[in-house]
Amino acid sequence: MAEVNVNLDAHSYTIHITTGGISLVGELMSKLSLGNKILIVTDDNVCPLYADTLSSSLVAAGFKPTVLAVTPGESSKSLTTANIVFTEAIASGLDRKSAIIALGGGVVGDLAGFVAASYLRGVPFIQIPTTLLAQVDSSVGGKTAVNHELGKNLIGAFYQPRMVVIDPQVLDTLNDRELKAGLAEVVKYGVIADGDFFTYLQDNASALLARDPVVLTHIIGKCCQLKADIVAQDERESSLRMILNFGHTVGHAIEAEGGYSEYNHGEGVAIGMHAAALISQHVGLCEQSQVTALKKLLNRLDLPLTAPGYHPEQLLSYLVRDKKVVNGKINWVLMSRIGHVEITHEVTEDAIKAVLEQIT
Repeated sequence: MAEVNVNLDAHSYTIHITTGGISLVGELMSKLSLGNKILIVTDDNVCPLYADTLSSSLVAAGFKPTVLAVTPGESSKSLTTANIVFTEAIASGLDRKSAIIALGGGVVGDLAGFVAASYLRGVPFIQIPTTLLAQVDSSVGGKTAVNHELGKNLIGAFYQPRMVVIDPQVLDTLNDRELKAGLAEVVKYGVIADGDFFTYLQDNASALLARDPVVLTHIIGKCCQLKADIVAQDERESSLRMILNFGHTVGHAIEAEGGYSEYNHGEGVAIGMHAAALISQHVGLCEQSQVTALKKLLNRLDLPLTAPGYHPEQLLSYLVRDKKVVNGKINWVLMSRIGHVEITHEVTEDAIKAVLEQIT
């Protein structure tokens, strides 16, 4: 079992990465001094695959789990669905030592984490991510949220899990589109923090798409370590952690404009990274060769670079409502070179519009 520690003083926790990890959750949780009542939040796709294995592991360790499956997809990241989870928690008699477990992808993790942060003013929360995107990014760092019709992730809280258990073997049941969505977040880490890792991804792009278990396990551990290091320095995104938003500003606008159904999160991030790289070049921060390298890798991983048919003015309306806007100015994460980014709010509206026209 590989372990990555997220060092946050009283909020520190361990990420456990191991094949067959779901069957070990009960044993690992028994060391956390929790109450015996547990609520597992999952979705209708993941539930028949892994809920029984997880429940059996919990029962064997003396816990009493209840399973709640929500509708798959971004539409479940809502206050309406959160209320369903709150109701189940109350009906199941969860108290302040009872844990809520997220068994699923990023939507389930964000939803369950938001409920855990709010229910009884905060109950223990466990992440068991079942998509690559959740394993390398959203399950780590404590961001929880639901969406509003006017924007993505506008209602939420920073709330760290007590533990994360990652089982790379579950990716065998992940469809190709979701695998590629996760790879977009993997590429992000290379761009923002580690040029050598970006080169590794270039060298192993075919192996990633072929689901080579050794390569996948390596990138999961690497991304978790990179994110853990960043979060440990800036838990609540006051400075350094903002670099994790590379590609997300335009990406969230793409998702919202498509009604959270046309492009998934990873696809939105891929388009958003392309846009951010173009803005970087437009303002003279990086060279064309760096933009080209990013585009080539995204192409090799079969990720989109543009959103044909979308309207720049509509996308701009989402950008100005983004949660990263401060005093009316958008905080952009821009690329100076592969492996290094900078944060700035000095990007003109004309520059933004020019790039939005390029990607639509």
